[in-house]
Formats: sequence, C-alpha cells, structure tokens
Amino acid sequence: MDRTEGFGVYIDRTLKKVQSTFLQAFLDNDIDLTIEQWVILQRVHLEGKNASQADIAKSNFRNRATTSRVISGLCKKGLLKKQRFRDDQKRYKLVMTDDGQKLMERVLPIIKDLRKVSTINITEKEFDIFYQVLDQLYDNFDHYEGYKMSSS
Repeated sequence: MDRTEGFGVYIDRTLKKVQSTFLQAFLDNDIDLTIEQWVILQRVHLEGKNASQADIAKSNFRNRATTSRVISGLCKKGLLKKQRFRDDQKRYKLVMTDDGQKLMERVLPIIKDLRKVSTINITEKEFDIFYQVLDQLYDNFDHYEGYKMSSS
C-alpha cells in the first residue's frame, strides 16, 4: 500500500469521532446546539461587534446559503439577532443575545476541556506539523486541475 492510499478514510474517521464527541458532550450538558451552530456562535463571539454574516460565511468555509440557514436557526433559538450595519445597509451584522452569551459561558469550559483532551500525548511540535500537513493537503487539492485522460 502506498503512503497516500486511504488517508481520506483516516481524516473522515477522525472528523466523525471529533464531531460525535462534541455532540455527546453537548447532549450530556443539556446544550441544544449542532456543531455548525457552535462554530458560527463561536465566530460571532470572537468577532464581537464587527461580526458580519458575509465574513462568518467566509471564515466558516461554508457557502452563504448554508451559513444563512444555520444563522436563521440560531436566531429562532434566540441566541443571535440580525441587524444592519449603520454605515452599510447591505450587510447583516450578527449580534449575540443575552441568551446566546449565557449559552456561550456554559459551552466554553466544555470546549476547552475537549480541546485539552484532543492533544493528550501529542507534543506541540507534532501538533504544528499536523497543521502544516493539513494545510499542505488543502493547498494541493486547491490547485488540482483534474485528471485528464490521454486521447491516444
């Protein structure tokens, strides 16, 4: 077996394990969030008063329609609200509600614990290399132009 055979299976397996562990931790702590909702809520929290729907979509690596759907769900739950920026009426500003902030305060310790667990027995150098490899894989596929069969 060559070194690239099946690495996608390992990436997928690990991603599924991470997601299921996060979801189980949310369930165990009575937190009604999906992974995608958490990611967007966290981005709004980190970006603060300047959180725009367009910027969240870009930083989330999801298309605008998917991001909009998730944001709508967070608004229906009363965790976010959409407003217009004063200086740009075309863009939506995302504001965390009091309930969203309270939920964030409940979730952050759980997330910190999960992140701590994720690096057990992994050195900082190994984790840096891991990120470098993931970035390189991403760049390699980003520049892939497709296999072209020869017409001989």
